[in-house]
Amino acid sequence: MERPFQSVTVTDKGARFLRSGHPWVYAGEVLTPGDPCPDGEIADVFTQKGKWLGAGFYNSRSLLRVRLLTRNGNDKMDEDFFLRRLRYALAYRRQVMGADFDNCRLVFGEADGFPGWTVDRFGDVLVSEVLSLGIERRRDMLYGLLRSVLGEMGVAVSVIYERNESALREKEGLERGKGPYVAPGLVAEPSGHTEIRENGIYYDVDYINGQKTGFFLDQKYNRSAAARLAPGRRVLDCCTHTGAFALNCAAAGAESVTALDVSEDALEQARRNAARNGLAEKIQFVRADMFEYLTQLAASRQKPFDYIILDPPAFTKSSATVESARRGYREINRRAMQLLPRGGYLATCSCSHFMTAPLFREMLADAAGDASVSLRQIEERRQSPDHPILWGVPETEYLKFFLFQVV
Repeated sequence: MERPFQSVTVTDKGARFLRSGHPWVYAGEVLTPGDPCPDGEIADVFTQKGKWLGAGFYNSRSLLRVRLLTRNGNDKMDEDFFLRRLRYALAYRRQVMGADFDNCRLVFGEADGFPGWTVDRFGDVLVSEVLSLGIERRRDMLYGLLRSVLGEMGVAVSVIYERNESALREKEGLERGKGPYVAPGLVAEPSGHTEIRENGIYYDVDYINGQKTGFFLDQKYNRSAAARLAPGRRVLDCCTHTGAFALNCAAAGAESVTALDVSEDALEQARRNAARNGLAEKIQFVRADMFEYLTQLAASRQKPFDYIILDPPAFTKSSATVESARRGYREINRRAMQLLPRGGYLATCSCSHFMTAPLFREMLADAAGDASVSLRQIEERRQSPDHPILWGVPETEYLKFFLFQVV
């Protein structure tokens, strides 16, 4: 079948990478001289022997020279193609999330066949981040199709807000910024706040100024798992952000909850969330650096908590800083393990895909050795299924979450 796209030839290494299931062609793997097509358009990818491997967005300015869209030679890559992709993505969420479809990630980049695009849903508000030029040039079409598919499901969208602030956009030749997407039927000047309900807890989501898209949806079911251990416990929730783990534990019947964060803005929102749920009297909010706070507790030789939750931000965002991040994770976990009494509980996680699951497990074992404790594993978990892990694409497997008893 004759195809309308220009072509790119890749090295044998690049071909092996694509055949392994990975959807990227790096700049150093392209053998074709010059630029086969305008940036942001679609190019076919071939081996040196002329075998077709797939087709995807081409960008001469990006280290990710081609972001693969399809491995099916019959795909025409027209509007109907993207419509089918969106229907698949949303039907999957509705199936696996059930009632939680109201607040979940609708599009998760490469895992859904939309390289460099994520969309979170908070009721009738969609928050979008675009990190690839190919998606950027099709965003009007994609937003229209997304609203149409949601409409078929009975969901009316009032706001699409773009959080395109990541420095990764500059590597694609794109400007950074944020703001509402303006189109007929959408609110042009949204308030920036909306309320959601997750695990029975109400939250105010600041989707304009909050971290990422305003709320970390990926920990949804990990929060409920952590809460099951909370009844009767004295809980310390480190890096509480807007209070999600703390609120779940307090609602589950914890004896006491201390919510710790270095950001006063985050703590203020956490206080509002606690008040909204009638939990303000059950949670103490503390502004402090996690490392310093744990060090001071250790120096006091007291053990005021028998359940500690560690949910830090990513300590590494590149392979070059993995060892430094490993030391950071090891230190906070060692301190937490030492602070817990025998029989106490620890919830600990990492949200960096560079800190792989094997590395994280190895770090935890080393931290336990440093603390002279043993770990009884209760659960090992990942991100919620609206952030699906695509085998062959390790970048989609990023969140590690463990529950332990310290013995």
